[in-house]
Amino acid sequence: RSGQGVGQGQDHRRVRYPLTRPMSRAPLPAAKPHLRLAKPSDGQAVARLLGELGYVCTRDEAVERIVTVLEDPSQLLLVADLHGELCGLLALDFMYYLPLGRNTCRITALIVADSHRKLGVGRELLREAEQRARAAAAARIEVTTASHRRDAHDFYRACGYTESSTRFVRRLGDA
Repeated sequence: RSGQGVGQGQDHRRVRYPLTRPMSRAPLPAAKPHLRLAKPSDGQAVARLLGELGYVCTRDEAVERIVTVLEDPSQLLLVADLHGELCGLLALDFMYYLPLGRNTCRITALIVADSHRKLGVGRELLREAEQRARAAAAARIEVTTASHRRDAHDFYRACGYTESSTRFVRRLGDA
């Protein structure tokens, strides 16, 4: 390794990463969104974005979630700002994956506001996720999405992702 990447246990938030080349020839918006770390003052916009996918929360709950992620060096929360409006978010979790004996990166949330879909915002967020995963020497990047989100499935396939496993969930409490 060249030593330029971010390894296990390092803080993924403090490293600047250039965006990589486009994954496809899909048209991009006239202006690329500015991607930056989320901050507590983004609580209202993060609550709105989470609500668009059915994860309804208040501004205060969103602020608490943002702070929790910011305090965890193995997680990252980015927001996409296009023309002064937060129109997307990306949450990453870097973890050691025992079966591979290596780090992996999981996209735990990738949300683009309904009003900004089909403009390339999601592709920019996905490119950034892949760049950060590579820099962290992750063996792979994965994303989970609800089985009913057919548009999201089509999006990930168009970006080169393949289905690889089935996830089973058992709720422990009200979450």
